[in-house]
Amino acid sequence: MTDALKRLSEEGVAIWLDDLSRKRITSGNLAELIDQQHLVGVTTNPTIFQKAISGGDGYEQQLSDLAARKVTVEEAVRMITTADVRDAADVLRPVFDATGGQDGRVSIEVDPRLAHNTKATVAEAKQLAWLVDRPNTLIKIPATRAGLPAITETIGLGISVNVTLIFSLERYREVMDAYLAGLEKAKERGLDLSTIHSVASFFVSRVDTEIDKRIDALGTDEAKAARGKAAVANARLAYEAYEEVFSSTRWLELDKAQANKQRPLWASTGVKDKAYKDTMYVDDLVAPNTVNTMPEATLEATEDHGSITGNTIAGTYEQARADLDALEKLGISYDDVVQLLEDEGVEKFEASWNDLLKSTEAELKRLAPSEG
Repeated sequence: MTDALKRLSEEGVAIWLDDLSRKRITSGNLAELIDQQHLVGVTTNPTIFQKAISGGDGYEQQLSDLAARKVTVEEAVRMITTADVRDAADVLRPVFDATGGQDGRVSIEVDPRLAHNTKATVAEAKQLAWLVDRPNTLIKIPATRAGLPAITETIGLGISVNVTLIFSLERYREVMDAYLAGLEKAKERGLDLSTIHSVASFFVSRVDTEIDKRIDALGTDEAKAARGKAAVANARLAYEAYEEVFSSTRWLELDKAQANKQRPLWASTGVKDKAYKDTMYVDDLVAPNTVNTMPEATLEATEDHGSITGNTIAGTYEQARADLDALEKLGISYDDVVQLLEDEGVEKFEASWNDLLKSTEAELKRLAPSEG
């Protein structure tokens, strides 16, 4: 074992786990990761919950109680997922207190079927914040066109937000703008800005997966030379945009009111292509005031053989731009790729949510008490 996770943490990267299940909480595994592997946060999404609940560990009693009450399947899913998030938030509460609210957070996502409905997304964010009822929760809102005003409104109400499914640099700038607009609203309402936090989840590995597929279809040596470079380049240029926005005059006004910067969060950091080092999206994206939310396999790989050599983003912007420009010269459209990934991301989460509803409904029927 190396001290790679400790070094990563010392470089200003908050280590979060991209996974949650009731068994992970009740077995003490989550507490152990916090104590031993520098873990300071947890993210969830519909796919993670679908996997956990269909796996069954620890949900039987609650499902049986919900079946006895004859609740709807939507209510059952909300009761189960918010219970897990609340319990995880309690485990992480000491981290939250020790970091002044920056870390020790657990994210829970709005119903992905609402991704293109601003008003419903805001209503759901308010409901989730009320249901979980913990100050160290982040409500996940997807960075769709309809999600942007929902982010502004939710932040403006004083609810902390994890903006998810960001793939493009243009959309990321719109997300930061939505966050600042929300802080300005909160300030007008007289809210304490120091209590409002946000991260912007910039997705990494899926960019390489899609672009590499297009590179392989071209098949030329010139194209092959561009493999595995786009995702890191894209994320590094996102950090450049973050530095620019959070040193602007507009930000400095909010900074005076004790507002918190919206940290970039590297999401989808599990490497999909076996040809690449399995810690690539950790090793190559080290910079202060960032978050890396890792699947457990990536966390373990980083602990075992991660190469943390200081800041790996500073001084890379020119090369990153060249790497993305090379794709355009090959005829691979960046705009087309990032739009496709956003659309697919929403569809995948919707599909997982529907699978979760179906498997939960089957369990409720199985456990329903006989009439009489």
